[in-house]
Amino acid sequence: MQPTGILENAKATNPLKDLLKFGQSVWLDYIRRDLITSGELKRLIEEDGLRGMTSNPAIFEKAIAGSTLYSDILKSLESKPGLDTKGRFEAIAIRDIQDAADILRPVYDSSHAHDGYVSLEVSPYLARDTQGTMAEARRLWKAVSRPNVMIKVPGTKEGIPAFQQLIGEGININVTLLFSRKVYEQVAEAYIAGVEKLQASGGGDITKIASVASFFISRIDNSVDAIIATRLKDVKNEGEAAELKGLLGKVAIANGKQAYQSYLRIFGSDRWKKLAAKGAQPQRVLWASTSTKNPAYSDVMYVDDLIGPDTVNTIPPATLDAFRDHGKAAETLTKDIPAADQTMKNLAKVGISIDEVTDKLTEDGVRLFEEAFDKLLQAIEKTSKSQTK
Repeated sequence: MQPTGILENAKATNPLKDLLKFGQSVWLDYIRRDLITSGELKRLIEEDGLRGMTSNPAIFEKAIAGSTLYSDILKSLESKPGLDTKGRFEAIAIRDIQDAADILRPVYDSSHAHDGYVSLEVSPYLARDTQGTMAEARRLWKAVSRPNVMIKVPGTKEGIPAFQQLIGEGININVTLLFSRKVYEQVAEAYIAGVEKLQASGGGDITKIASVASFFISRIDNSVDAIIATRLKDVKNEGEAAELKGLLGKVAIANGKQAYQSYLRIFGSDRWKKLAAKGAQPQRVLWASTSTKNPAYSDVMYVDDLIGPDTVNTIPPATLDAFRDHGKAAETLTKDIPAADQTMKNLAKVGISIDEVTDKLTEDGVRLFEEAFDKLLQAIEKTSKSQTK
């Protein structure tokens, strides 16, 4: 029989909590009403060191369509005149975001506005509309009325100027759907320009403005691996086949490591240091889409291999449980950079363009969020109709 002291010591170490020692904050890529009301969110904060949350249309669609937790509020909203389906969704989302933000407020306060954030996304229908994105972001920011909320804006060519303007107005922004290192660099530069504008206008406290750049990971490997699998069907040369196979499951992390090198350069610049000296926070890189889709790969690889200072990993529940169970907290993000560079060179060498991959993923990401939003509104409509019968 194992002595209880050993069991207690084994439980005393939580890899999720240990991530903070290496400068990484864990946020939860999930929201649902019972997470807030049951005390589970509070427990995750206390026991796992959770420091924030993110949401998106797909998450809300699963929460609302997959449960009866929202029936009561939907019933109460039926009596409100002039409230369309999107308006009913916003009422639901804003309540959840406000309540989650209130539970995370102690984290926000104790971290001096570094963590403790909850994200709410602008309508995915606005991904190609700069003015529309700005108007909706301002409206949602005002409606939620919490200092520890981030409004999510897509990193499209129309979204980036909206993001820069909103930062300049003192609105916290989570820039989402980033796949490309080049686009990430544009976002980081836009953040600095926005903070400079905020400082010059005197319209807000630059020590309180916060932003993350949500850089998507696993979808890169899904896409590249699919291209490689198709190519391998026609390859006769063993050397060429070996080159292709050597890239399987390697590109997403290499791409992320290169993006982080851009982060270090941009936020190590003299231009940024002037703002940092006045208390401005850097825009952290947030690793998104970090669940492993391929069962042949480790279920914690997109956490294990991307741990480093001034980063966030927004982790879905199943991956959170897996990392708590068998993850390893160690600084890995700045290790093996030459190998990451070589992986990206090898990708180009075999004729796969990372720019084409990331451009397509951005387009697909916008479309998938639009489809999730369509399903979300349909679920609200269906639930509302069933209650009026």
